[in-house]
Amino acid sequence: MKKAVILLSGGLDSATTLAIAQEMGFACAALSFRYGQRHVAELDCAAKLAAKAGVIRHEICDIDLRAFGGSALTADIAVPKDRDEAAMGVGIPITYVPARNTIMLSFALAFAEIMEANDIFVGVNAVDYSGYPDCRPEYIAAFETMANLATKAGVEGHRLTIHAPLIKMTKGAIIRRGLSLGVDYALTSSCYDPTPQGQACGHCDSCSLRLKGFAEAGTKDPATYTA
Repeated sequence: MKKAVILLSGGLDSATTLAIAQEMGFACAALSFRYGQRHVAELDCAAKLAAKAGVIRHEICDIDLRAFGGSALTADIAVPKDRDEAAMGVGIPITYVPARNTIMLSFALAFAEIMEANDIFVGVNAVDYSGYPDCRPEYIAAFETMANLATKAGVEGHRLTIHAPLIKMTKGAIIRRGLSLGVDYALTSSCYDPTPQGQACGHCDSCSLRLKGFAEAGTKDPATYTA
């Protein structure tokens, strides 16, 4: 089987992406990050998802983005709550973590070379993406070009492909796709500001988009919410 590296945060999108990669016939290795995020509960979900999927290897890397801060996810900045779609659609929100996807994809490049994998999957989305600049199709295309210039594998003719299968899908469509592949969304965590026990707040942008997606998909969100 062909091998692929999956960026697995433990959230809804990355869980669906892992299922899609496996459906495509890839033997998957998963890569997660403990980067100082306040929603570190997602890593427990990533471990459970990786185990259930039977990935060939799962690595959790430690990188401390709190050293830089600048985001509500990595600094003592309040996570925005109860914003409507109009508010979420304007500007780049404070939950954007500077260069996070670039950092994580760079780690994935190194992991892919070690695993002799020519494919990397990432669950970014340009429809319900809350304004993050590193979730756009042009960013993914540019990173793929860079990857093939900057790696031993690329230089030796083993072309690396960055797959973003969810990039043009609505959250509802993502959930329907995942359910058709048997994804257990009860194992996922999307909240930016969960309780210490991992319960979702139900009010941050990520929770709002998740709840909207399940409503669009016509099914109940199995996540546990505080209210």
